[in-house]
Amino acid sequence: MIDEQIITPGQLHIFAQQWHRQNLKIVLTNGCFDIFHAGHLKTFIEAKKYGDILIVGINSDESVRVLKGETRPIISEHDRSLMIAALKPVDYVTIFNEANACNLIEIIKPHIYVKGGDYKLDSLPEKDSLLRQKVDVKFIPLVAGISTSIIIEKIKNANI
Repeated sequence: MIDEQIITPGQLHIFAQQWHRQNLKIVLTNGCFDIFHAGHLKTFIEAKKYGDILIVGINSDESVRVLKGETRPIISEHDRSLMIAALKPVDYVTIFNEANACNLIEIIKPHIYVKGGDYKLDSLPEKDSLLRQKVDVKFIPLVAGISTSIIIEKIKNANI
């Protein structure tokens, strides 16, 4: 059931402890995922290849507004979490209120942290948490010509 895949950070802490005891490799990625597109899907597919459990942290509506402005998110945290939880590579989804995933990293202690290729380690706000937890960081190349911002601009410019 999709609803069972959407868990709170508190539940995630309990599950993560179990997964560590079972020696399962935990992969974490996170983002706003406001308008889901092929670049997001590619990231999830590639991220899943790195481990046994793929957790996707989704910024809450409140944190998206802080990061992206008052007109965002376009799609609610509830709907974003349902769509992402339904994807084959994704094992669990959690919604977090912070502007970055530092707290999730501390809770989960993932083996691998995955972000899109538009980031570098030095530009990640999670850098200190990742280094402290000794998390291996992987960057997935972007899909050329596609992003949420590009999609929003196309919609704005469409003669609908």
